[in-house]
Amino acid sequence: MQLTDKQLLKTQNYINGEWRDAAGRIDVRDPASGELLAEIADGTAADAQEAVVAAAAAFPTWKSKTASERAAVLKRWHQLILDNIDDLALILTLEQGKPLAEARGEILYGASYIEWYAEECRRAYGQTIPTHNPAMRLQTIRQPVGVVACITPWNFPNAMITRKAAPALAAGCTVVIKPASETPLSAMALCELATRAGLPAGTINMVVGSDAPALGQVLTQHPQVAKFTFTGSTAVGKILMAQCASGVKKMSMELGGNAPFIVFDDADLDTAVSACVATKFRNAGQTCVSTNRIYVHESVHDAFVEKLHAAVAEMKVGHGCDEGVTVGPLIHRRAAERVAQLVSETAGAGAKVEFGGDFLPEGENYFAPTVITGVSDEMRIAREEIFGPLAPVQKFTDEDDVIRRANDTPYGLAAYVMSENIRRANRVVEALEYGMVACNAGVFSTTVAPFGGSKESGIGREGGVEGMAEFYETKYCCFGA
Repeated sequence: MQLTDKQLLKTQNYINGEWRDAAGRIDVRDPASGELLAEIADGTAADAQEAVVAAAAAFPTWKSKTASERAAVLKRWHQLILDNIDDLALILTLEQGKPLAEARGEILYGASYIEWYAEECRRAYGQTIPTHNPAMRLQTIRQPVGVVACITPWNFPNAMITRKAAPALAAGCTVVIKPASETPLSAMALCELATRAGLPAGTINMVVGSDAPALGQVLTQHPQVAKFTFTGSTAVGKILMAQCASGVKKMSMELGGNAPFIVFDDADLDTAVSACVATKFRNAGQTCVSTNRIYVHESVHDAFVEKLHAAVAEMKVGHGCDEGVTVGPLIHRRAAERVAQLVSETAGAGAKVEFGGDFLPEGENYFAPTVITGVSDEMRIAREEIFGPLAPVQKFTDEDDVIRRANDTPYGLAAYVMSENIRRANRVVEALEYGMVACNAGVFSTTVAPFGGSKESGIGREGGVEGMAEFYETKYCCFGA
């Protein structure tokens, strides 16, 4: 790994300001080539417990610092990330597979949360409440919840950490992070830079391990963990929620999705195709807000498919570090095989593969960007989260019917609407049962707005002022005569 700063490549767990080794090792491999990148320490439940204890011990000192003091440290962390963006992007691409340009975009996106919450923590205002009794004074104050445990996924190994840790640290909480074992190197590099920025020992801790259930049990049930936040699948999220229930812990859950992408007959088709490509094929389709079901009005269906086909055919698949590559590999062979199975099953049920539909010779984890037509709502490809570079297209005829079909899912994370009719756009955006809806856009996530879903796609929000509120307790104070 040709890094300018080789100290950013860490291979140990980070507990109480120290890099800790472990008896076991985990191989971290480049999903594009299969090459061994590093052997890292395989953390255990005992390591996770030690990290929680360290975070609890550091909490009183960190929460007592002024907002300005915490903000100064976070801003140094932000600047160090920007100063090392080339190394951080290379680490991310090599362990996760996404193209280098996308990796740089993720680093900038992740860093923006640190900067924004460094500023937002100065505005943790309480209230003075008009009293019911002239002899009393009533007010509220906001206080940090305590130790925050974070479990983050492999598809955005940098940004999913900063989106959780930045508001938690800004609020005065301390954190314990468990990154995915497939992509731990980005988390380790972030911890190294946080230390250089001046975060005190125990304020930020990181434990990665192959026994995810054991680590998860500690982070959801340890009595010194006050808040638990998770990004991942709905199935795993339900297990973790049940574990949190025994301690009645505060929770934030950003879970799976099944995003509809609705193209009306009055849509600008070039805009619609551009937005569809952006949301469908970013990170090879491995994002929770990726388009999963494409509904196109029957009168523009053929024209849309023709344009989508042409756009997908221009994509360059390959190693994320190679010039001009726009689509990288899937994270591992199991993911690629699942995508292949979905294609085979969907084609066998009568759908038509318009483009792609097979493995590529670049490596065992590569699958061609694929366009499929003739898909129906009953097919598995329309009922489950795809998490791969498959674009399944369906026809619709009626606005009310497509809204019903789009809402007919237990998921409610993100949805997309393409229409030039402002009244229709407003109607449909409000009728869709999703936490986030983008109209005439394919990328919508930003630091300043809340990110999260409804139904089985999650609880709570990340980003915006709502994301900061997740890490505070509101205390009501009543002063008598």
